[in-house]
Amino acid sequence: MLDHEERFLFREEILNLATSLADPGALDNVEDLLAEVTTSPRFDSDVFILERSLQVMLGSRAGSTLVGLLTVTREVFDEVGEIGLPPDVHERLVGWRARFGLAIDNALNFLNNPDGIQGHSFGTQQTHAEGGTTLQGRLTLVRYNNEPQFFIADADVLLTVAADMMERLGEHLEPEMIEPELVARLREGVDLIERRTKPRG
Repeated sequence: MLDHEERFLFREEILNLATSLADPGALDNVEDLLAEVTTSPRFDSDVFILERSLQVMLGSRAGSTLVGLLTVTREVFDEVGEIGLPPDVHERLVGWRARFGLAIDNALNFLNNPDGIQGHSFGTQQTHAEGGTTLQGRLTLVRYNNEPQFFIADADVLLTVAADMMERLGEHLEPEMIEPELVARLREGVDLIERRTKPRG
């Protein structure tokens, strides 16, 4: 949540943006620009062009405010509804955030960290050979430029990687860094491995 001073400054910035969007044709022109630029194949690397174009169209202050507004958290964005903007301006802002916000946020993250990971998926598979059955995992990492990378390895290799990460990260963790639910999942995972690998008899 924003504190009193932050809320006042936020309100001032949004009102200034609304004034810029009140010019005839501004709403349609901004929407056309957002649609054109965010669908460009080079948008991930050229996202700064969007902010610069909006600054030319709306003014330096309002252009930067709009880019920031479309990528803020839902909690902060919801405060826009309490400012009393013209209904047509508020409706467009809500629509733009839903339609373009994620693409802009991903592009900015890619610009700041091109090798970062924005998502992943994991699956398992079994391979059969003369030596018996081997359990493997298939890890897919999705980078900020939306390029997936695939890794396939035997179960013991991937579990060794997981153990290394838990040990190395665990040395530096503080209480607020991860949610209790995640700790519970990790504990349940270790319990499951122990049950499945416990010798029968």
